[in-house]
Amino acid sequence: TGLTAGQRLVTVQKGPLYRVRGSHVTLWCKVSGYQGPAEQNFQWSIYLPSAPEREVQIVSTVDPSFPYAIYTQRVRGRGIFVERLQGDAVLLHITELQERDAGQYECHTPNTDERYFGSYSAKTNLTVIPDTLSASMAPQALSHTEGDVVELTCEVSKATAQHTHLSVGWYLLQGAGEQHAKEILTLSKDFILKPGPSYEQRFLEGDVQLNKVGNTTYKLVIRGVKQSDQGQLYCEAAEWIEDPDKTWKDISRSQTQRTWLAVLSQGRDLSVDLTATEPSLSEGDTLQLSCVVEAPKSSSFQVIWLLNDMEVARVDPHGVLTWEEEYEERAKLGQLRAFKPSNTVYVLTISEVGLKDKGTYQCSVSEMKTPGDLHSIQTVVSSGIQVDVKPIGYHLHLSVSTSTPRVTAGDPLILHCEVQGATGPVSLRWWHLPPQQPGHRELVAAMERDGTLSLGSAYQDGGARGSLRLQKDSSGTFTLVIPSTLDEEDSGQYRCEATQWSRGQNWTVKGEAAVMVSSMGLGLHATLRSRIATVSYGQSFELFCQVGASYALEEVPVSVRWRFQPSPPTGPPHELLQLLPNGTVLWGTAQPRFQGKAQLVKTDTSFRLHIHSALPANEGTYQCEVEVWRRNVLPLGQPAASTSSNAVGIKVVLPESKLQVATKDSSVEIASSNAAIECRIVFAQNNSQFAATWYLLPPLADTKPLQIVRASYSSILEYGSEFSSPAQKSRFLSQRVSSNIFQLQILSAHLGDQGSYYCVVEEWLWLVDGWYKLGEGTSGRTTLKFKLSGEQLQMEKTNHSISAREGEEATLPCQLQGALPPRSHLSATWFQVKGSGRDSALLSLQHDGTVEYPEERLAARLFLRRPSADDFSLTLSSVERGDAGAYYCQLQEWQQQSEGKDWAVQALARSGYTQLTTIPPESTVLSRICSSPPLLNFILYLPLVLILLLALAVFCWYCKFRK
Repeated sequence: TGLTAGQRLVTVQKGPLYRVRGSHVTLWCKVSGYQGPAEQNFQWSIYLPSAPEREVQIVSTVDPSFPYAIYTQRVRGRGIFVERLQGDAVLLHITELQERDAGQYECHTPNTDERYFGSYSAKTNLTVIPDTLSASMAPQALSHTEGDVVELTCEVSKATAQHTHLSVGWYLLQGAGEQHAKEILTLSKDFILKPGPSYEQRFLEGDVQLNKVGNTTYKLVIRGVKQSDQGQLYCEAAEWIEDPDKTWKDISRSQTQRTWLAVLSQGRDLSVDLTATEPSLSEGDTLQLSCVVEAPKSSSFQVIWLLNDMEVARVDPHGVLTWEEEYEERAKLGQLRAFKPSNTVYVLTISEVGLKDKGTYQCSVSEMKTPGDLHSIQTVVSSGIQVDVKPIGYHLHLSVSTSTPRVTAGDPLILHCEVQGATGPVSLRWWHLPPQQPGHRELVAAMERDGTLSLGSAYQDGGARGSLRLQKDSSGTFTLVIPSTLDEEDSGQYRCEATQWSRGQNWTVKGEAAVMVSSMGLGLHATLRSRIATVSYGQSFELFCQVGASYALEEVPVSVRWRFQPSPPTGPPHELLQLLPNGTVLWGTAQPRFQGKAQLVKTDTSFRLHIHSALPANEGTYQCEVEVWRRNVLPLGQPAASTSSNAVGIKVVLPESKLQVATKDSSVEIASSNAAIECRIVFAQNNSQFAATWYLLPPLADTKPLQIVRASYSSILEYGSEFSSPAQKSRFLSQRVSSNIFQLQILSAHLGDQGSYYCVVEEWLWLVDGWYKLGEGTSGRTTLKFKLSGEQLQMEKTNHSISAREGEEATLPCQLQGALPPRSHLSATWFQVKGSGRDSALLSLQHDGTVEYPEERLAARLFLRRPSADDFSLTLSSVERGDAGAYYCQLQEWQQQSEGKDWAVQALARSGYTQLTTIPPESTVLSRICSSPPLLNFILYLPLVLILLLALAVFCWYCKFRK
């Protein structure tokens, strides 16, 4: 074994062992080299041939709850127990070996050592074989006189497939109980004759012999028979097998029926001996009583059979039989027989005994000098034999067990119902008692007395649970097999009911076994992992989907789906592929290139997805979904359970961007109406494409950059929300003037366009299946300023606050102060203050007199009245609630330097702010009153004034009346 001193070593009886069904079996186990207490504990388990990997616990010396349900009843009833030989050695006893006890037995000793060192268990195989041994001898009653020769023959046969030996012995039983049997002579398994102690001298003298006559016949010869030889003689055969440890074990024994031997002596007083083949019977059994008389040979006898001191029948000296009246009918039917096989032996036989036949039986023997005498010489009554008759079914009992107490849905269910003590035909029914419906029972299967099999309504569809089997073996065990359990609903108690039928009556016994069926979803889980979470473009990566459950996944149909959610998500996850239970792979359609890039490998309960040459399209989260079906069921149908793994994110790193953008800040100062701002690429890869986005940072410090326009790598323009009007789009233009320069043109620039401008350049590259952004760079900021050559214009700077009712019009003041130089023209622009930092231009009056409306939606409501040349007040008609806010106007002075030259801004100025407040529209007379405080006060005090006037009138009338 490779063990050294100090190591624990468990040894068990060497196998394989062959033992006969129904026999008492023992297996020894011992432990050595252990530490801890001198009394070690032992645990026995079995591995059945139907499930060689599954341990089934039988019995333990320390844990009463150790046995599985299949063995609990037998352990509690001492049908299986452990005998302790000493502190470190035990014997496992199986008192009545059953076919289902065959398997590999394991003896385990729980650890008591300081550390695990050595072996803690050992195994041996036990095979259960049928009992084919048979020993037979016709029962008879013999009467001999001392000195006679007695010969008896016994037929012994066997049909065991294994190599075995036989031993045959003859025994004498005197008195009650087999413990008093005396051995006469035995032919051992080694073919040696061995006499019993009482017959050793007579054997040596040749008076007792045992001869084998033919292949199966053994003859006992007793010469000079003595009074001590009187009694019941029988033959017993034993079958022996040699175990692997070279010891011989008797595996089966068989006894013959008994022969009564009466030995008479001359000159002896009359004596009577009464015996019964079996004093304890069941209804329907046969009772045989033998009355043996010892007297001189010349005597004649009259024998009377008594039951409870009442005469049943008598046989006179001439052998004439007379029945009492109440027994005559049964005698005619052949149920009662009385005869004498010899002059000294009288037999009473009652077939199909009933409850009325129980009681005390005696035989009264009267000795007659001659057969015709009317008076006896002497009469002797035998001692009584108490015969007990039990009702049919009294001995009937059953035990229910299962070799599958805990199974998973789809596993087979095997139930055993062992019926014992049956004396007639038996019908059997299996019921299921579901725990979900207390008091309800469902018929599973039934077997009638003639062997006809029927199934319950819920079990007739062989597709759901498979084809149920109910069969009976020779030992009286009925085995029910449900090939495939459905789900937890198959849990609960399974009841076996056995009914014995006899003479129009029946007796039923029942027993139950508990079964727990677990859902296939119990313990089912999937874990997805990857050795790397970030891969470079073109690099391969692998995903591992590890599946586990509380049952053996290798034994059930399993399907695995792989799902993928791109980053960023574009909708529901894509199904990449599915591996079906039969090994077929179904590829999804959402990723058409995936099939050529992926490889799926299955090993036991792990599924590996290998993806070659990662692309940006492979970036996202992956997940595996596992579905399982019940075993032994075709077609598969809907899965019994499913589970999804965790999501694993894979990031694909694109090639490094080499883009460099000029970051130096600059400024542009203009005097004319147009401006141009440049964004320069310093370095980039030759095969890249670029997108440029222009931003404006207004002068206010707390404002956010405003997106002006984005030109994609395919030259598609996209304007920001602040620049999306047609007027703004016509003023701000983005163009690429060379391979490395982007330019933003601002047409008709005005003071509202002041601020810092910059661009963000994106580098894009074509990679197999699409354009991908590699990186981006931000340019330096360019500040736009206006260069003015003239003197500053003078404007009204006062802030105003006006209110206007919704639906009416409001005029916002804008007044030039001072004279305008000759040949100068003015332009005016009105702005509404916005929170974004860039105020919104509403109306522009150009120096050439044209009017533009940047906010086209307001064009119909904006008017410049111009009552005078220096008045640029703005009239807003049909005021709306959204018009509330701050407004200001900006004036610019333009001059043309010479004929044909461009006009240039010479000076500019901005007015103060005008705060416009809107008032909801008037709707009723009451609202007019409520909105006018004087009128409201008048109405409130009107009742009081009327009361005072009435009081004054009454007072004046009273005064006039007094006069």
